[in-house]
Amino acid sequence: MDLSQNDRRIDYIEFSSTDIQQTKNFYHSLFNWEFEDFGPDYTSFRDGRMSGGFAKADSVKQGGPLVVLYASDLESIKGAIVPAGGTIVLETVEFPGGRRFHFSDPSGNELAIWTDQ
Repeated sequence: MDLSQNDRRIDYIEFSSTDIQQTKNFYHSLFNWEFEDFGPDYTSFRDGRMSGGFAKADSVKQGGPLVVLYASDLESIKGAIVPAGGTIVLETVEFPGGRRFHFSDPSGNELAIWTDQ
């Protein structure tokens, strides 16, 4: 596999998780991410374009970079967050070029979802 096209690009992102199985269920049900476990305390994910992982932790630290996902149907995915175990932490806001909201996953990681629709 030739990885030279990835030279100096973000290649992998890693999150903390207080419950690996709950995290896998959440992201698979909402975003259809695929997972591969590396023991009981680590799982990697693939979203079709980017890869990353979740490492078992006692707690999740707030702050740091904000990971932003894209969704063509913002309202549909927003409506699925809470039933899947997440929390809406910032209601939908408009900005030049689109709209977005922020959510936290069951472990407390905050992410955003945006759309240009």
